Amino acid sequence: MTGGRRIRALVVDDSAFARKVVREGLSRSGQIEVVGIARDGLEALEQIAELKPDVVTLDLVMPNLDGLGVLRALPPGPDTPRIVLVTISDSHSDLVVEALRLGAVDLVHKPTALATDRLYDVSDELVAKVLAAASAHPRLAREAPARLPAVRGQRGVRLIVIGTSTGGPQALTRLLTALPADLPAAVAVALHIPAGYTEALSERLNREAALTIVEASPNAVLAPGMAAIARGGLHLRVDEAGGELRMRVSPEPQGAPFCPSVDVLFQSAAQQLGSGVLAVVMTGMGNDGLAGARAIRAAGGQVLTEAEASCVVYGMPRAVKEAGLSDGEAELDGLAAAILAHL
Repeated sequence: MTGGRRIRALVVDDSAFARKVVREGLSRSGQIEVVGIARDGLEALEQIAELKPDVVTLDLVMPNLDGLGVLRALPPGPDTPRIVLVTISDSHSDLVVEALRLGAVDLVHKPTALATDRLYDVSDELVAKVLAAASAHPRLAREAPARLPAVRGQRGVRLIVIGTSTGGPQALTRLLTALPADLPAAVAVALHIPAGYTEALSERLNREAALTIVEASPNAVLAPGMAAIARGGLHLRVDEAGGELRMRVSPEPQGAPFCPSVDVLFQSAAQQLGSGVLAVVMTGMGNDGLAGARAIRAAGGQVLTEAEASCVVYGMPRAVKEAGLSDGEAELDGLAAAILAHL
């Protein structure tokens, strides 16, 4: 997106101190140039039109026009700046989920709403996510996908495990709302997202999808036609006993690079269900899911990957595909049909 030049960033926040911290943090990176600041959504839209930044760091709760208003006003397309949310309160989790669904690329959680030096603690994370956002593919379509016809019969797959990261909330929305209510397998999802947002995401998806969608909870039954999303900050495993699948929720292993971890979920599924597992690796940075995909293939299960053309960031699916572990790939709006074909 940037052609080797420095990334042009616009900082939007109604707090003067937060603008100062974000601007200083980004400016310390030799790869980012802060080209402007804005104090509310209306000023942000004016600055975006004038300065044409590559990336916008966006607060959600602002006067005049909030962050959601900015996202709704931006037309989808390759020239629209990528948005990184910088937000504070878990009480605004519904707003964060909606912003991610509208196409915000990623999220940085402020450690405090107060004007203190603790805000500097997120500088490294913010720089990394702005750099990643600058090379992210745009999401061009926001229309709801068509729901697929009901599934008839079951051919061995009892559990579908899904792993995703950057761009994941929007991608999950399109995938899960396309699957039929009588899906003959259960679904378990590991999404890289901070604690405090998965409950709101699960509730919103449950209202829109034909599947029953919940936030994972300890020892809960996971039945066909049901999807569980791993709680932010906790790993999700699946156990099989007496023909029944149950969720296992735990902070262990604490040394994992991500929590929830796609690898942890996939490896537990491979161990418990072997060939009865279908894994789907979707948009995201890094290679979480690679070791888990290898375990699933070794146990006789199948692995699908999202195609590069529809990924916001083609990292996790690329790692699996280049390792020779993908049994097939499809763009986002074809993934539901691909899943049904592999059941």
